[in-house]
Amino acid sequence: MTTADRTGGVQSVERAFQLLEVLAEAGGVSTLSDLATASGLPMPTIHRLVRTLVQQGYVRQDTARRYTLGPRLIRLGETAGRLLGSWARPFLGELMETTGETANLAVLEAGEVVYVGQVPSRHSMRMFTEVGRRVQPHCTAVGKVLLAQLPQPEAMAVIGTGPLPAHTVHTVTSPEALLDQFEEARRDGYAVDDQEQEIGVRCIAVVVPGAPTPTALSISGPEARVRALESRAGARALIPEMQEIATRLGTALASSG
Repeated sequence: MTTADRTGGVQSVERAFQLLEVLAEAGGVSTLSDLATASGLPMPTIHRLVRTLVQQGYVRQDTARRYTLGPRLIRLGETAGRLLGSWARPFLGELMETTGETANLAVLEAGEVVYVGQVPSRHSMRMFTEVGRRVQPHCTAVGKVLLAQLPQPEAMAVIGTGPLPAHTVHTVTSPEALLDQFEEARRDGYAVDDQEQEIGVRCIAVVVPGAPTPTALSISGPEARVRALESRAGARALIPEMQEIATRLGTALASSG
């Protein structure tokens, strides 16, 4: 193989991944012309790469002749998510030991929150979320703190304009009220789920800065106990502790990529 062949092969791989990233940023669905506009690649190149990605199952064409992320990416994403949770486990363990409550790691994927890691509290009464579970972001602390990092049009595209499903009597179902909470999360550096996903459970979440995909850390536990922790430590002490661990995790994830 000549140097030119190797260079061309590497460039094709880079461009294929670029198209997958563009497709993901478009919500997983796009036309060829939109892919060309967003990527800046020539249309013949896009045709060739997309055809190959379709043949391999990483992209598929729907009935409206649009292109969507394909089913073979699911297995890759699930495996990567499990590895992300494994890499983060020492940091989750530190967060659990620091707060005494269950520590969680979650990512934002296709408009849903996916839990990819957890270290349970040592308390006999503790919260447990199955790794791999997908939930709606509007009723979770991790979902709200992650949506708060998005430009408002992107956040609105996720939550929509109509009333959102209520999981408990405390769930915020108004998109306008959620936008206000996003503003508070950006200002304060954290978000709270106050019995909005499950009665009796309170969660606090911070963003993992520098992570390769939108990622958040959280603690969760019985509502009264988490409130006591906040009162005892003080939000001004608790949140910086969580953010410090999240920052170190983000640095570790970025350097491993």
